[in-house]
Amino acid sequence: MQREETSRDPMDDQFPPKKGPTFCSLRYGLCLLLHLCNVVTVSQNVCLSLTMLAMVNRTEPRGLPNASAEDLLDSVKGTTLTAQHVIWVKWAPPLEQGRLTSMSISGSVLGPFIALLLTGFICQSLGWPMVFYIFGACGCALSLVWFALYHDNPEAHPCISVAERDFITASLAGQVSSSGHTLPIRAMLRSLPVWVISLTSFAYFWMMRIIIFYSPMFISSNLHTEVQENGMLSALPYLFGWILSFLSGPMADCFLARNILSMLTVRKLFTTLGLLLPAVFSVCLASAGSSIQSVVVFLVLTNATTSFCTVGMLINPLDIAPRYYGFLKGMTILIGMTGGLISTTVTGIILDQDPESSWFKIFFLMAAINVTSLILYLIFAKAEIQDWAKERQHTRL
Repeated sequence: MQREETSRDPMDDQFPPKKGPTFCSLRYGLCLLLHLCNVVTVSQNVCLSLTMLAMVNRTEPRGLPNASAEDLLDSVKGTTLTAQHVIWVKWAPPLEQGRLTSMSISGSVLGPFIALLLTGFICQSLGWPMVFYIFGACGCALSLVWFALYHDNPEAHPCISVAERDFITASLAGQVSSSGHTLPIRAMLRSLPVWVISLTSFAYFWMMRIIIFYSPMFISSNLHTEVQENGMLSALPYLFGWILSFLSGPMADCFLARNILSMLTVRKLFTTLGLLLPAVFSVCLASAGSSIQSVVVFLVLTNATTSFCTVGMLINPLDIAPRYYGFLKGMTILIGMTGGLISTTVTGIILDQDPESSWFKIFFLMAAINVTSLILYLIFAKAEIQDWAKERQHTRL
């Protein structure tokens, strides 16, 4: 007896569903878990900047005394950032990539807020060693939760609903896979879009390293505050940055879903906002003097506006080479971390040699690097799959 075939409309594959289970879905639960991972990872890193002041009990501007520990933590942070971007290749529908990425990475902005706010109180009441015990214990606990709940793709997860699984797989049905193919290293190295993404990543990490690690020192040297008050003032800008991180993703997805702006325009717009505005506000911050109102306002504006980069150059590698996104993202983050490491050395030298006008030089140099990389990005950036990423492609069905 011949088996009856179920009729199927071929147009269903061409136009996958645009909507599916949202905030109560597993992928948003995964987004929340990644958000918490970023909170803890960055908190472990940032608490050093304020704890150092309590350790050595001084307020004069100097280079950070234990840069090797920070460099180690930075490498861990870079690995975490690379891994979570690769996760969204398999878990995020195309029209939700902006919001899921920005919502998860926004934990990197909430982390400094929590770390700086609590570190001051912990140092005053329990002593600075307890800072590392507390944040370290949180990291260990969250790691156990991550290993228990995370699965590589929607098809392998035992708790996902059928509706959500079908929605994600249908949305990603035309996504190409890089399995079984060698990496086109030479083509990547000759690609201008890859290089401008790398340069903006260099500028972004340079900027964030200075903002995160040297804000407490800037406040201490300019406003002469105690550790607890310093922590509160240093933490405040990250609260506004966290809010803006949550808003930038849905804004970008809205522009794309309603065809208001093209993908390339969205990437260039948010990269411009995320690099140019902090450059302007940081120069204003260096000129603010000892006015606490001006310092706080410009600190908030400088920090918060960096969040626009989340849906700009930080996610741009996914547009130009989805097959090689993991490798390409890792490469750009590695170059970016190099910028962060160099910024620490340069900033320490400037602080030691020129204590009078050091902060203006530090922020002006940061602004110059931001603007230079942004100009090159606006000229050479692309948002479509590059030819070297299309070669020998096969579709994952």
